[in-house]
Amino acid sequence: MTLNIGIVGTGWFGRMHAEKLAKLEGVKVAAFTATSQEKADQEAAKYEGARGYSSIHTMLDDRKLDAVYICVPPFAHGEIERALVERGIPFLVEKPLAADEQTPAELLKEIESKKLITSVGYHFRYMDGTSRAQELLRERTVGMALGYWMGSMPGVSWWRKMEGSGGQFVEQTTHIVDLLRYTLGEVSEVYAAYGSRIVADVEQGVTVPDVGTVTLKLVNGAVATISNTCAIPAGDRAGLHIYTNKGVLELSHGGLLDVEAGRKTEYANRTNPYELENEAFLHAVRTGDVSRIRSTYEDAWLTHRVTIAANQSALTGLPVKL
Repeated sequence: MTLNIGIVGTGWFGRMHAEKLAKLEGVKVAAFTATSQEKADQEAAKYEGARGYSSIHTMLDDRKLDAVYICVPPFAHGEIERALVERGIPFLVEKPLAADEQTPAELLKEIESKKLITSVGYHFRYMDGTSRAQELLRERTVGMALGYWMGSMPGVSWWRKMEGSGGQFVEQTTHIVDLLRYTLGEVSEVYAAYGSRIVADVEQGVTVPDVGTVTLKLVNGAVATISNTCAIPAGDRAGLHIYTNKGVLELSHGGLLDVEAGRKTEYANRTNPYELENEAFLHAVRTGDVSRIRSTYEDAWLTHRVTIAANQSALTGLPVKL
């Protein structure tokens, strides 16, 4: 059975997913939706028999699709997902779920009532290092965690506005929040402090804060802080350090470093997390078995809620209980 896949969005993520999907046996990249017909046609021309569309509705009316990948900016969510839910078409959506809280909350109800197969692009969950960390944590007591996402500000205009991206904690650092939840459990309280220190003075029209630190209490009694900046021209890094009774587990893009007294063990990421994520989702579409999907819409909503709570806390100066 060949799966016909549609892709909404022709930015980096849309193109990356299309390239990976096209290499898989029994998978056909059949359609692209973009913000203009021209962009959609341009991408579709790269794949045999694929067509381009300027709206999700015309794509779904014209093509019989087995699943759709949604790769659009945070502000553009809502209508796309709703169209797919109405037709019962499974989808994989890139994080974050939206720039606000209301859109995904409403969509979640519709998804659950349809029992629709969904996957969300929290690819850190599919890293070898993450799986190894989970195994090691079964035998250890966690005290606290420190997470970080440090880098420069993306050049696209929507990212620089709060209504466009939701800010760095919602748009980028959500990966670290999700990794925290996936390895250590649920968050019960959030307190955030944000600032605009550098970028707004140099660039025009920037409304997102460029520094922030968020303190999180976990249900199991552990505590964490996750900090981010989008203001530095060098020294970028992202990861999560988990402090336990045995030492430190350092999780990053490269893999896992297990630091114990007198010993360091490194576990490199050998498999491509995006490929594992695709495999899990497409297996679910083919068979109905969702057990390999590590982040469903329902689960991703819990991560999104934490990041939105951080924004609320930073605005009010008060902790937010979840």
